[in-house]
Amino acid sequence: MTSRTRPAGVVALAAVLLVVATGCTGGGGPAAGDAPSPGATTGRPGSERPAAPGGPSAPAGFTLVASGDVLPHDSIIRRAAEDAGGDGYDFAPMLAGVKSVVSRADLALCHMETVYGEEGGPYTGYPAFKSPPEVAAALGATGYDSCSTASNHTLDDGSAGLGRTLDALDRAGVRHAGSARTAEEAARPTLLKAGGATVAQLAYTYGTNGYPLPEGRPWAVQVLDERKVIADARDARAAGADVVVVSLHWGTEWQTEPDERQLALGRSLTASRSGGRPDVDLILGTHAHVPQAYEKVNGTWIVYGMGDQVAGDMINHEGAHDPRGNQGSIGRFTFGPPKAPGGRWEVTEAEFVPQWFDTGRGRVVNLGAADGSDPRHTEIRDGIREVVLSRGAARDGLVMGR
Repeated sequence: MTSRTRPAGVVALAAVLLVVATGCTGGGGPAAGDAPSPGATTGRPGSERPAAPGGPSAPAGFTLVASGDVLPHDSIIRRAAEDAGGDGYDFAPMLAGVKSVVSRADLALCHMETVYGEEGGPYTGYPAFKSPPEVAAALGATGYDSCSTASNHTLDDGSAGLGRTLDALDRAGVRHAGSARTAEEAARPTLLKAGGATVAQLAYTYGTNGYPLPEGRPWAVQVLDERKVIADARDARAAGADVVVVSLHWGTEWQTEPDERQLALGRSLTASRSGGRPDVDLILGTHAHVPQAYEKVNGTWIVYGMGDQVAGDMINHEGAHDPRGNQGSIGRFTFGPPKAPGGRWEVTEAEFVPQWFDTGRGRVVNLGAADGSDPRHTEIRDGIREVVLSRGAARDGLVMGR
């Protein structure tokens, strides 16, 4: 179950649900040594860059950004209604603080943890989420190109909720990976253009909170299995992907350190190779609701957990308010084209942008760009940075961006 806001009676309910489901419950400026972010000033370029006069064009590199769980609790839904001025729901103001980071990337990936209810509601937060479909429009307006939709809440409202969610994302022009309405949709990798590359997004979840997969639809949600991830990655290559990104809803909630399964699966997936190059080029983790480390394993970057991007005040397994549930990071990775035909697209720059959801204001704050006037920003930013760098990522070149 997913971490939750603080209405009366919720803690008792959470204790019961924990018995049957594991997993998801529900700044100042850069410090010395942090580099400014070239990705922050990069627009969405064309597919090629000029070569020498008379020579062939070389494929352009690209910048990818990715962020954590979008988890609209009841308090978030109420805030969106207020921001809409009494006419529906507007989630875009919540995300305005990171719009410049997201929209300036060549490819931006989000994680839509919940499913959407019917137009007009009713809408619910924890424990069985049904979010307003206006969330999708806000994600598109912020600049997101695609969302992972495989989570332990994907079946909170059965096949109907799953379908409404993908329909709303389609209307908003946001692609998606990890859940599907048809077998044909499930079999097709989500292929996205970025710079001169074709990027595949694959997405999987550790489980669905005990909800069974819909009868006759075993493909509706992609459930995490190592052999399937590798097979899907190879299929994505065959379908034309130059870069394969795997979004994983995994890990142990409220634990900043990656758990043993994350570490073991991360090693296995990054070690898998075909035709002389890795099958997986980047792993992006969600679900833990707290920031987790970045690490380069077998030459491939893993973000074990990006934390929550949008969520209400979070209550941990001990029933206490835990401010880490509103902290997270945006990963930003710049990929350069292969040095030789058939080679790997390499990450040439790796950055993290610390972020915080201010529940009092109902706004995401980019802590990498904060001016230091609020002492809370500096303290939260430094705490996120300590976790993100805790497995030695700085030695492999990871820096804090803006």
